[in-house]
Amino acid sequence: MYLRQINRPQGIYLAIQESYYDREKRQSRTRTVQSLGYLEKLKAQYDDPVAYFTQYARELTEKNKTEKSADIAIDLKSTMEIGTNDVRNVGYGILKSLYKDLEIDKFWNWKTRGRKMKFSTDQITKLLTFSRALNPGSKRYTLNSSDFFFEPFDDCSLDDIYHALDIIADNKDDLQKWVYEKSQKICKRDMSVSYFDCTNYYFDISRPDVDSTDDDGNPIDENGNPTDAGYRKRGPEKNHRPDPIVEMGLLMDKNGIPMAFDLFPGNESEKVHMRPIINRVKNTFDDCRVIYVADRGLNTSDNIYWLNGDNKGENNTRDGYVYGQSVRGADAEFKEWVLKGDYRNEKVLDDNGHEITFRHKSRIFPKELHVNVTKPGQKKNVKKKVVVDQKQLVYYSEKYAKKQKADREAMISRANDLIRHPKKYNRVTARGSASYVVNIAFDKKTGEIVEGRNLELDIEKIREEEKYDGYYSIVTSELKMSDEEMRKVYRGLARIEDSFKVTKTFFESRPVFLRTNKHIDAHFTTCFLALLLVRLLETKLEGKYQAGRILNSLKKYNCTKLHTNLWRFTYYDEVIDACSRAFGITLNLQNRRQQDIQRLLRY
Repeated sequence: MYLRQINRPQGIYLAIQESYYDREKRQSRTRTVQSLGYLEKLKAQYDDPVAYFTQYARELTEKNKTEKSADIAIDLKSTMEIGTNDVRNVGYGILKSLYKDLEIDKFWNWKTRGRKMKFSTDQITKLLTFSRALNPGSKRYTLNSSDFFFEPFDDCSLDDIYHALDIIADNKDDLQKWVYEKSQKICKRDMSVSYFDCTNYYFDISRPDVDSTDDDGNPIDENGNPTDAGYRKRGPEKNHRPDPIVEMGLLMDKNGIPMAFDLFPGNESEKVHMRPIINRVKNTFDDCRVIYVADRGLNTSDNIYWLNGDNKGENNTRDGYVYGQSVRGADAEFKEWVLKGDYRNEKVLDDNGHEITFRHKSRIFPKELHVNVTKPGQKKNVKKKVVVDQKQLVYYSEKYAKKQKADREAMISRANDLIRHPKKYNRVTARGSASYVVNIAFDKKTGEIVEGRNLELDIEKIREEEKYDGYYSIVTSELKMSDEEMRKVYRGLARIEDSFKVTKTFFESRPVFLRTNKHIDAHFTTCFLALLLVRLLETKLEGKYQAGRILNSLKKYNCTKLHTNLWRFTYYDEVIDACSRAFGITLNLQNRRQQDIQRLLRY
């Protein structure tokens, strides 16, 4: 550091400055450490301000050198007590910085103002969210392992955590709206195209929730008051497990960043649960026109008509859709069109930037729908026939054809084994392969295959399926959307599948070890927050690193205690280096004082 005399119109201005190397711009630069004032004014306080502050600059330089080095004595005979753990994670500080930018602490101050509580809902939300991302486990494990983090999270009990779960659940919808609005200062949020999909999470319990109901079959609590149905019900679990499950519907924006989620019982169809979350987002987030993208499981007549109406007229102001369309499950006219030919071949780039052939064709078609509508004075819905204008795209993929063939051959192999050894299988283990077996039946009580039936391979079905290997179809309300854009928009749906993978694999969000709907709501709220933070971090890092790699690096960015107030960092990689540049903080120092780490973590 040195004293600099700066000539200004008002006179000579004194400042202490230092030189440093700007890693981002790759050049040496100068910064002001301390502004002192004009020389003439300083003469009133000092006999010789230049000499005084020149010496002061030298002293600051020596002090800085002293603080950057420390002599410590290491006792090679010192021992550790059982339970010693002097390693702490600091990687969570990156997620905490985004958490602060979302102002979630202010949200909880607002929601808990005036409530007398011994615990901080904000601190518990942080602990549950950061642990879900970097050190997942049960609520008891999370509390007992809170020393994983450098920051102390030991001022709450397990009972406090469960009380906080109730508060989190009561405010989950408002919290989703809050973080959506606050996230817009971190990155651009674009609802114009939104992705929706559902998945499920299983519980490690043997029995599903049993609801008490009134005379009309509606759930009631122990006092006879209306209540929500229990979440934990048996349904089609993604991995074909027999355990009770809860269903989640997740809505993402155009850039793949989560917007909102809902939960519903595991035995209910996902087809009707897209509408409530869309209504909530449209009513509370932004009432702009949205094109919703979903897979073929949500491609129903009711959903099409509910979103887009009959799609007549030049400018339809209602929301739009892009859905996957089953080719094998389509009507005869559509299948005939698929196999007819007349395809166009174009060169396009795949997700890896490689040139591939896009073999496709499309048409605008008057699609006939049979939708459920309500009539005044009638409890039951009635069917109504409507005709909507729809653009239909079909394209062929050699890669997809090979995958379909391989998947079918695996199922046929299992079907042949089932025919030879039916006692090895039941309704659950025969799922998929049983569809290729003629005359198969299952006992309604035991789920076992009924004996005495002549089981044969369904050759006719296999031949019919082979015709459509490699063909994929997408339909949309956007009649002017190009074929390539339709394909590109629909392929974005893969990002939501990746989000489910993150929650299930890296967050270990299943099996769920909670019982009440409120606690389950709160559990997935913290999972949602953790996912949002990771996606925002991916955006801050310009999409260069995937979630798994980011989380792995943050988990490893640890320090270990060297001395009473001195810590040594043990890991550094390009992801941490990218975080350092993106957030403008120094993360590559090997040794740091405790107060410096506390300043870094802002507590």
